[in-house]
Amino acid sequence: MKILIQFPEGLKQKGLELQKKYEGEGHEVFLSASACYGACDIALDEARWLNIDKIVHVGHNKFVKTDLPVPVEYIDYPIDVDIDSLSVVLPYVSQYKKIAVATTVQHHHQFPAMKSFFEKAGKEVFIEAGHWAAKPGQVLGCDALGIKKVESKIEAVVFIGNGLFHPTAIDIDPKIPIFLYNTYTKKVSDVRSDIERLKKRRRGSLAAALSCKKFAILLSTKVGQFNPGFAKWAKKELELRGFDASILVSNELEILPIKNFWVYDCYINTACPRVVDDTEEFEKPILNIDMLKEFFALVDSSKSKPS
Repeated sequence: MKILIQFPEGLKQKGLELQKKYEGEGHEVFLSASACYGACDIALDEARWLNIDKIVHVGHNKFVKTDLPVPVEYIDYPIDVDIDSLSVVLPYVSQYKKIAVATTVQHHHQFPAMKSFFEKAGKEVFIEAGHWAAKPGQVLGCDALGIKKVESKIEAVVFIGNGLFHPTAIDIDPKIPIFLYNTYTKKVSDVRSDIERLKKRRRGSLAAALSCKKFAILLSTKVGQFNPGFAKWAKKELELRGFDASILVSNELEILPIKNFWVYDCYINTACPRVVDDTEEFEKPILNIDMLKEFFALVDSSKSKPS
C-alpha cells in the first residue's frame, strides 16, 4: 500500500519514526512537507499526484464530515499530562464553584481524569461537545462552542494545553475568567486580556473597512476551509452596494502573494476564521463573513439615514 503521512508543524520530527514503522509493515511511505494547520487541512493534492492509497493524518481527529477522494486514517497522538500538577490551578479558581474544563485533542484521552480532579476539589464541571470539536471538553482554534453552550452555568474556565491559539477561541461573557494551565511550563495565566486584544483588533478592522472601496475575497481550496458559496455571496452583496470585489483563490493563503494584489483596500476571509488574527501582517483590514454581515448592516444603516 502507498501511504502518505501528514503532520502538524509540532510533530514533523516524528516523521522518520512513523515512516520506519509503516515500511516495516511492507508499505511504500511518503511524508508530506506541506504546512498543516489542522484536520481541516488534508494533503489531498500530494495524495492525488502520488496515487496514494491512504493518508495517515497525525495529531488531530476527524474534522471534515464529507467523503474524501482518498481514505484518511487519523492518529491523534496522545500526550500525557501530570494530573497531580493541576493542583497549581486550584488557588486561581478557589472562589469559583462552577467551572468549565477544556483541552486539546493531544490531551483529551485524559479528560475524564482532569474532570475528576476538579470534582474531587469540590468543583462542579460543565462541558459539552462543540460543532467541529465533537468530543466534550475538546477545543479547536475555530470551535469552542462546547464552552459557549454552558456559559450560563459557569463562573470560570480552565483550559489545559499550551500556547494561546486554542484558548483565545473561547468567546464568552468577558466577566468570566479563562485560565490557561500550560502543560510545558506548568504555570497558570489568565488569557482574558489576550482574548479582548484580539476582539479589539477585529473591531478596528471593521471600523477601517468602512472607508474601503475595493475588496479581495480570499477563497482557500483546503478541503475543510473551502467555502465558494460564501465567496460568491460576499462578491454579490459587495457589488450590490457599489463596491469593487474580486475572489482570490489559493490553497495556502500566503500573505506576500496576496499583498501583491496591492489595488485592494480590504480582505474578506472565507477560510479559517483565525486568519483575521493576522491583520498586522496583512497591513489592511480583514473581515470574516460574520464581520462582513456587520459591515453591511453599518453601510445599509448609513445609507438609510436622511442627509
